[in-house]
Amino acid sequence: MRLIPRDEKFHELFIELGQRVADAAGKLSSMTKSYSNVQEQVAAIRAVEKEGDRIVAEVHRRLERAFITPYDREDIHELTSNLDDILDGIQAAAETFLVYGIEAPTEESREFTDILVAQSSQLVEALGKLSTHTGILPHLATINDLEHQADGLSRSAVGRLFRESTDPIEVIRLRDLYQQLEEAVDAAKHAGKVISRILAKHH
Repeated sequence: MRLIPRDEKFHELFIELGQRVADAAGKLSSMTKSYSNVQEQVAAIRAVEKEGDRIVAEVHRRLERAFITPYDREDIHELTSNLDDILDGIQAAAETFLVYGIEAPTEESREFTDILVAQSSQLVEALGKLSTHTGILPHLATINDLEHQADGLSRSAVGRLFRESTDPIEVIRLRDLYQQLEEAVDAAKHAGKVISRILAKHH
């Protein structure tokens, strides 16, 4: 009889969750470029987010029963939460298009989704290398650079809204959309920071 619970393997769940993030980001980006059947496209993103929730619940279940974990429990919890936050932000942005009845994506919203796709791709790469702790830093640097790019994009997008839009309702709709997208980008940056902290503790 085994008295001490085994060391649960979390890496495969991190990778799986990262892949769901990349999938959702790709679907959102596709939606902004092929803006038809929006309801169906949003439903597909919701389905991916639901899969993400299942993985998050499994991480928490493993955390509860594991006597030994590969990383500090708070780091595992925070990394999982940040990845979940990206998924939530992507879903919220997709639903904003639908609920607010946005007629067409702006060029800035397409650029935001491109940034999310690029960040999630880098996260998948970083998470895939986490078990070896090697070759990760360039991916984290790129995630940060993309977040800085999104900051500039957000300022210019909101500035253009207030300069050029004559419809206050449109301003509110698009500003909310940009905020949802920026929150998802920020969550990706925070996930990168947790990975960086994990690396620092294991070197």
